[in-house]
Amino acid sequence: MTNEPVPAQAPPADGAGFVEWVRPHLPAMARLAARLAVGADRDDIVQEALTRAWIKRDQYDGTRGTASSWLLAITADQARKALRRVRPVAELVEHDEAVARPDVEGRVDVGQALGTLSARQRLAVDCFYFADLSIADTAAVMDCSEGTVKSTLSDARARLRSLLEVSE
Repeated sequence: MTNEPVPAQAPPADGAGFVEWVRPHLPAMARLAARLAVGADRDDIVQEALTRAWIKRDQYDGTRGTASSWLLAITADQARKALRRVRPVAELVEHDEAVARPDVEGRVDVGQALGTLSARQRLAVDCFYFADLSIADTAAVMDCSEGTVKSTLSDARARLRSLLEVSE
């Protein structure tokens, strides 16, 4: 008996079967879309990703990665496209004095620090920490080796640590 992984089942050709095939992956797709395309409609991105997955379902190759990584790679691509379409919102004029809120300020600091990461580092962090993907699935989404993902995450953590002055 061999220990080779069994290729994942291809997406079903019927609509109901396809819905059941993608259902377990929808929460991760929504989290990734929200993380990668702030300001765009998360649900629209997921819907576009599902449409692309349906159209390209015959191109799925279970030997190259899991269904999750394939769907999340499509979601990441659709999020990048959606982000390019987002129009900048006009700045609002402040009428009231800002009220300091430490809980919000802490989140803003983390958000700002994440914004300083390179696009590749942000994608790795979003996939691994926010979409709860494994290193292998993150590598599939990023189209790189697992070692590259680990290195990228290490570099991102080091950068965030220095920006947020966190010591281990």
